Amino acid sequence: MRFQLIGFLLILTVKITSAQQYIVLSPDEKLKLSVTISKDIKWEASLRGQAVVLQSPVSLTINGIELGRDPVVTRIQKHQVNTAINAEIARKSKIVADNYNELIIEFKNKYALIFRVYNDGLAYRFRTSYGKEMVVNMESLKVNFPDSTRTLFPEEESMLSDNERPYLENALSAFSATQFCSLPMLATIKNNVRILITDADLLDYPNMFLSATGSNSLNSKFPSVVLETVPAERNGDRMERITKEADYIAKTTGNRALPWRVFTITDDDRKLAESDMVYKLSTPSVLKETSWIKPGKVSWDWWNFNNIYGVDFQAGINSETYKYYIDFASTYGLDYILLDEGWSASTTNLIESGPAIDIPGLVEYGRSKNVGIILWTLWKPLDRDMDKILDRYSSWGIKGIKVDFMQRSDQWMVNYYERLAKACADRKLLVDFHGAYKPAGLHRKYPNIMSHEGVKGLEQDKWTHSITPEHDVTIPFIRMVAGPMDYTPGAMNNASRNSFRDVFETPMSMGTRCHQLAMYVVYESQLQMLADSPTKYYKEKESAEFISQIPVTWDETHVLAAKVSDYILTARRKEDTWFIGALTDWDSRELTIDWSFLPAGNYTAEIMQDGVNAARNGNDYKKVILDITRDSKLNIRMAPGGGWAAVIRRNNQK
Repeated sequence: MRFQLIGFLLILTVKITSAQQYIVLSPDEKLKLSVTISKDIKWEASLRGQAVVLQSPVSLTINGIELGRDPVVTRIQKHQVNTAINAEIARKSKIVADNYNELIIEFKNKYALIFRVYNDGLAYRFRTSYGKEMVVNMESLKVNFPDSTRTLFPEEESMLSDNERPYLENALSAFSATQFCSLPMLATIKNNVRILITDADLLDYPNMFLSATGSNSLNSKFPSVVLETVPAERNGDRMERITKEADYIAKTTGNRALPWRVFTITDDDRKLAESDMVYKLSTPSVLKETSWIKPGKVSWDWWNFNNIYGVDFQAGINSETYKYYIDFASTYGLDYILLDEGWSASTTNLIESGPAIDIPGLVEYGRSKNVGIILWTLWKPLDRDMDKILDRYSSWGIKGIKVDFMQRSDQWMVNYYERLAKACADRKLLVDFHGAYKPAGLHRKYPNIMSHEGVKGLEQDKWTHSITPEHDVTIPFIRMVAGPMDYTPGAMNNASRNSFRDVFETPMSMGTRCHQLAMYVVYESQLQMLADSPTKYYKEKESAEFISQIPVTWDETHVLAAKVSDYILTARRKEDTWFIGALTDWDSRELTIDWSFLPAGNYTAEIMQDGVNAARNGNDYKKVILDITRDSKLNIRMAPGGGWAAVIRRNNQK
């Protein structure tokens, strides 16, 4: 990494009476951060001269002492960084540009504030130098926005949450001081400037929540350290009731940097969806060798309720059914099958399979067909005997685990995520965190972490009407900005607004078939599920073949057109092949694709587009083959709740 002093145009120090002010510009000089030190520490930000965050105080209370009150600056450091990160596991991009200007302000009492300003946002974190254990009583942040700020607010009822919340759209001032939300959350001010708030490099520390105030402000909120729990009255095998908490939020080493407070700031919705600040701000991989980590697509049993038919055996949780899944995965080149809840002797006995399941036999059968097996687990029984259980999975030849129902966000649970990621990496196991909070950078430190849930996904079509096309074109701009998300697409029964029904045993999706197909390009997850039944995919061969060719890691990503909650058009490259995906809300929509991002040459586009009758019947689609060049332009049309997807290959490719 390369450092150098920044010129006076990038960072300025200004004395204002008894206050000191430090100004940091983004590398393109469009975003300005101002930090004012007087009786307290405040920061503010503007984009192209427009105030986007008003003066907002920050402080940190350690061992009962409030750092940030009457601060005394002892040293200033200024750096300019322009480098690139080679991602161990390519997610948005294989090469991640990392270009920012940094200001480090050191204070008396052995603490510092670190600010980084990127072209698409800014971040800050506290750093302490106490040399021994410290108690963090509270970290305080009040974010002050301009008048008339609106927000998409993922309201939580409790900090005991799986973070699967709808986004309430309203004026920020309309939310009362009793309401709070999980992260990420999105604010919008005039001129369509978006401010997304989340955190990064979350290690040995609780998640941050944000409380409304009844005004244009938000306050930080944290779960306390948990001292005692008991099993919940209902579903006690997986859920807990906290019976005793400390009066502090963390007990941790005194020499450390706290998590980054991340603010993605842009007036271009495309850049919001492209932002990779969380990954860039997080701890680099600690794994010495990562060649064993294999992202891939997964045939999944739970959503489709094991509804396979036309076979000569009883479908259900048994070896015959899962051999059928393995055969399907092998036929379409999928990497894994996932055995969800029900495979084990019980939900609390995760070391033995049920009587109808032969795990070693399935592993061997899958190995013969180049298909790996991933097992679902509950976090609580896994924690009670983690080494023994994971050793058993490793001895069986299991490739990874899906761990579920954590639902807490306190310091202990954050540490559980890291303990499990490390224990799995030691055994060369992949991890999918379900029933989880959003990603906060641990997937960079432990690249065997493939995905997080923390999103209202397709599974909820089984019991709600909440997974609408509008929701589907909201999450790429909020939840997915934090990192990969386990939405689990792939429904083959696709319904219009009027024909949708939530049916647990035979589920369907809202919107069109192409809406589902395009998700495999638009949505990021390094374990990407095929949620429907193999029987349905066999009957919908054209759709299954299309999905099977879409990668789960990417060399390059560009969002070509976007508007939060309305539509998104994404182009991704893997080697020499491009993949395009577009989604719309319940409004039909026309977009124009300018192919000038392609290198020179002749290409063939394999296109899946909404059929003429897709507005009436979401299953209607049409496959089109089209020749294009970088000089071409193409008008595409999507039905209400529709989508559009394409694979673009050079003509000399198969």
